[in-house]
Amino acid sequence: MQITNICCIGAGYVGGPTMAIIAKQCPEIKVTVVDLNEARIAAWNDQDMDNMPVYEPGLSDVVAQARGRNLFFSTDVDKAIDEAQMIFISVNTPTKTYGSGKGMGADLKWIELCARQIARVSKSNKIIVEKSTLPVRTAEAIKDILQYAGNDIEFQVLSNPEFLAEGTAVEDLLNPDRVLIGGDSSPEGKRAIESLVEIYNNWIPRERILTTNVWSSELSKLVANAFLAQRISSINAISELCEKTEADVNEVARAIGMDSRIGPKFLKASVGFGGSCFQKDILNLVYISRSFGLTEVADYWEQVIIMNDHQKKRFALNIVRKLYNTVSGKKIAFLGWAFKKDTNDTRESAAIYVADYLLNEQAELRVYDPKVVERQVYADLDYLGSRTAEQNRASIGVGADPYEVCKGAHAIAVLTEWDEFKDYDWERIYDGMLKPAKIFDGRNLLDADKLRSIGFIVQSIGTKSLKKQLVAV
Repeated sequence: MQITNICCIGAGYVGGPTMAIIAKQCPEIKVTVVDLNEARIAAWNDQDMDNMPVYEPGLSDVVAQARGRNLFFSTDVDKAIDEAQMIFISVNTPTKTYGSGKGMGADLKWIELCARQIARVSKSNKIIVEKSTLPVRTAEAIKDILQYAGNDIEFQVLSNPEFLAEGTAVEDLLNPDRVLIGGDSSPEGKRAIESLVEIYNNWIPRERILTTNVWSSELSKLVANAFLAQRISSINAISELCEKTEADVNEVARAIGMDSRIGPKFLKASVGFGGSCFQKDILNLVYISRSFGLTEVADYWEQVIIMNDHQKKRFALNIVRKLYNTVSGKKIAFLGWAFKKDTNDTRESAAIYVADYLLNEQAELRVYDPKVVERQVYADLDYLGSRTAEQNRASIGVGADPYEVCKGAHAIAVLTEWDEFKDYDWERIYDGMLKPAKIFDGRNLLDADKLRSIGFIVQSIGTKSLKKQLVAV
């Protein structure tokens, strides 16, 4: 089938950028992104590109080029579904907070609602593409809902997982390592797969477009993220050992990363991984393994999460210890709130949990992040439910000027690896802080020796503190 009209349900971090790139690379295809969130759609349609709901380097240029030509953002979901030949489902699939699978399984209620809406509205044959990160066999559930809709319409369900890294999403979409498409082995399924292959083949070489069965496609996404997260937790486990010895985790990572069997990627020690995918996908993998009675497999992958949680808590507790075992009433400045640089996404950000630990110790926090707005910081803390919204607002402030945020602070915690942090006037920051002025670099971002020459006491992940090193000598 020659696809000329695409609809994407969900205008978030996956749906928006993915559809923008498809519209840019395939000007002959009409692409409509729909969402029930009117404010989000209004932001995508805003003429001021700085107001887009998703920040990604280069994304505003792509949207500006295609929007109004063949890229449209709308709240009229039924109309877009009715007109489309191919429908991408890119809605949120959070970890369940209730019932069976609580804390591990994915909550698929939004996926099911999408499927039922598609079944209700459709008057012609459709190809449905899973784009959200979903547990294995979700395609089967979608297909069941569609097939038993009673309207005699043929639906083909494909799995097309995203492998985007936030902060580099545009480049990842334009030049991906691979595109994975899973579908049925029937003649109809193969034709549906080929329809999606032809879209991607407009700019991606055919040899990088992999086709599999649905099971393999769905599972590959979970396993890819689990492997990457495993590497991060592994190097973070070693970082704690390095802090107890004379080793430097950066030197260890460089040495093992030069082994061609291992490679250097995802060996950067830090305060812990965040984002919408890693933890959720590992928990899905744990849940699936347990559902099949694979206890040892589930325990193995769950340890990756346990290590990541430990790293965040350990970082927070280290701040308390280094501030003379109390942070009550002390001002601590956070540089960074997003889970990584070059994105405004805060989902599962390490900063949220470090802040929660410190607020439990009655610290006074001030936050600066170049792309995260004040209301998002409060929303993230409110979602944890550790304290009331009023208590959160009384204990944490969000500023637009990093120098003001750091002024009068007992310590600074670097939680996101924004490049701009490296270029600050650190002497000015030092002069405005209470002494001794301490920096806890949770991303190993800053030049520790330079900061120490100014007068800072610096604690980086995976290295002994300077004071301890001098005592050892």
